[in-house]
Amino acid sequence: MKKIVISLLSLFIFASCKNENTTPNPIAVNYPVTKTVDTANTFFGVEVKDPYRWLEDDRSPETETWVKTQNEATYSYLDKIPFREDLKERLSNLWNYEKVGAPFTEGDYTYFSKNDGLQNQNVYYRKKGDGEAELFLDPNTFSEDGTISLGGMSFSKDGKTLAYSISEGGSDWRKILIMNVETKEIIEDTLVDIKFSSMSWYKNDGFYYSSYDKPKGSELSAKTDQHKVYYHKLGTSQKEDALIFGGLPQEKHRYINASVTEDNRFLVITPRISTSGNKLYIKDLSKPKSPLVTILDNTDSDTYIIENQDSKLFLVTNLNAPNKKVVSVDASKPTPENWVDVIPETSQVLSPTTGGGYFFAHYMVDAISKVKQYQYDGTFVRDVELPGLGTANGFGGKKEEKTNYFYFTNYNTPSSIYKLDVDSGKYDLYWKPSIEFNSANYESNQVFYTSKDGTKIPMMITHKKGLELNGKNPTILYGYGGFNISITPSFSITNAVWMEQGGILAVPNIRGGGEYGKSWHKAGTKMQKQNVFDDFIAAGEYLIKNKYTSSNYLALRGGSNGGLLVGAVMTQRPDLAKVALPAVGVLDMLRYHTFTAGAGWAYDYGTADDSEDMFNYLKGYSPVHNVKEGVAYPATLITTGDHDDRVVPAHSFKFAAELQSKQQGTNPTLIRIETDAGHGAGTPVSKTIEQYADIFGFTLYNMGFEVLPSKTTSKVKG
Repeated sequence: MKKIVISLLSLFIFASCKNENTTPNPIAVNYPVTKTVDTANTFFGVEVKDPYRWLEDDRSPETETWVKTQNEATYSYLDKIPFREDLKERLSNLWNYEKVGAPFTEGDYTYFSKNDGLQNQNVYYRKKGDGEAELFLDPNTFSEDGTISLGGMSFSKDGKTLAYSISEGGSDWRKILIMNVETKEIIEDTLVDIKFSSMSWYKNDGFYYSSYDKPKGSELSAKTDQHKVYYHKLGTSQKEDALIFGGLPQEKHRYINASVTEDNRFLVITPRISTSGNKLYIKDLSKPKSPLVTILDNTDSDTYIIENQDSKLFLVTNLNAPNKKVVSVDASKPTPENWVDVIPETSQVLSPTTGGGYFFAHYMVDAISKVKQYQYDGTFVRDVELPGLGTANGFGGKKEEKTNYFYFTNYNTPSSIYKLDVDSGKYDLYWKPSIEFNSANYESNQVFYTSKDGTKIPMMITHKKGLELNGKNPTILYGYGGFNISITPSFSITNAVWMEQGGILAVPNIRGGGEYGKSWHKAGTKMQKQNVFDDFIAAGEYLIKNKYTSSNYLALRGGSNGGLLVGAVMTQRPDLAKVALPAVGVLDMLRYHTFTAGAGWAYDYGTADDSEDMFNYLKGYSPVHNVKEGVAYPATLITTGDHDDRVVPAHSFKFAAELQSKQQGTNPTLIRIETDAGHGAGTPVSKTIEQYADIFGFTLYNMGFEVLPSKTTSKVKG
């Protein structure tokens, strides 16, 4: 029976390729031959072949040659797409508008970021009082090719010293430089080998940071269960930095953050063994040699200190409150039995910030922002009436600052900045971008559809007004569905260019995310991960049923965990979409935890070593292990970076090799490997523009478009 089903499916897909949107002039692809090796793993007595294991060594000459030949094949294809340069030109033109960041004060100066339009990185300026703004820090000068990017910035308490981190080639490994703010001179040796770290100052003497012991040679061998917190005292060398927390056998934590409260009173340490759940400790820095005090010694909740008034601590927590609440407790007896509710849990997910002596409680109502203002004693002050339906963020600031700022955006409205008087609640537009995109011509609508098990899922659908629902609109279905991350409405240049072509952007808030709290997240983890894929499949089926699009005009897109989503859905339902666009995806679910920081994702995924049931479940959806011979998969463009040390490129390499060896039919299966690039953060604007011109060009061409839809009324040949 199984063979019959597969055969019928193959016939269906083959037939569907013979319609009006068959690629106008199919471009021949000469795929490089990827060698196979006799390699296997055994899990609970089951041997699993791994013929492309050799591609995991992304620094070997053999792999480098493979990358080069794959890129040659990919770019040979992309170069022949007739409107690729038109897309690049339009992306460049639309991207070329001034962008400004909200101002912030440190010491005697007010700082802000600005980008003239096509600069690869934002430039930081400053001014003193009412004086003229001057250039402060230009990350575009860090390297000629733009491959060194600015990571984080942290000023000393008096604002006279700056520590900032840089990333080389998109790596998660960082270096920290220390600058005299007045002279703009680097004043110490560079700190090296720092990863997944903030920088938090204690007074003006030094700062806390975190890292692992960097491995020798291959990045894959990092001991990522031994994150450690160090303190760097100004005027000393890095080798003298004091180890503050971590490094002991009983303290194996994958991620540890250290921060100092605004008043310099407490050091706060939050160790985690995975991407969800943390322990919590404090140290009273006002008392020499004070001990580390435990608030939580387990990882059953996400609990963080967000403010303090002398010894009173304010925490946001989802302990016994899946949608989160704010509590207070005295630092002398900080454990949960002494917590007092300040902002109780509601039916919406809470994300609070502090500024000007208030709490700003940000709620998500079906992924749309609502903001309420409270005093520190929990007294409700007001609802902050936002400019529209969309996403608001910001509202943060120092206690004494009575003016703070927030951003507002949605899928068809570029992000604007508003200046808020925290005492009166009044705000004014501070900055609005001048962009060659008329938001009034577009609309976003939220719909609710039913997933396979009956769960209602919200989805935002954005497109030009007056769009005809005829089943022929090019549509990108974008999803993530993991790690408690909420996908909320926001504007992007790339989405704008897609919609200008008559394209639809559909974004469902599938399970695994944080849109409806801890329970929504857990419903998409481990042996419930299939819920995430079912939700995404149901979104595609909704769009097709309601004639927004059809399978021949539908593309699946997602990155990182979203790349896994696309890989799983395209292998489970190869008939659903015409195009698949998995980016920097987690695609080998049996070995993901053996690479770099992968083991830290086990809260969401589980691992193949956990149990026989978990192994079988992972193997059942792992994209690398579910590419079948004789199946016509969608036209696929995999994207990754050759220096990605978070989701290593081997995931994408192995998936591409499997697809190329087994694909049935003429749909291309290509991999685009960005050189000297990582997981995405810090990618130069110029490279981003080129990448999206390739992605959109590939997508539209494989949907049957001979020219850009915006340049013709006859969309497809047929």
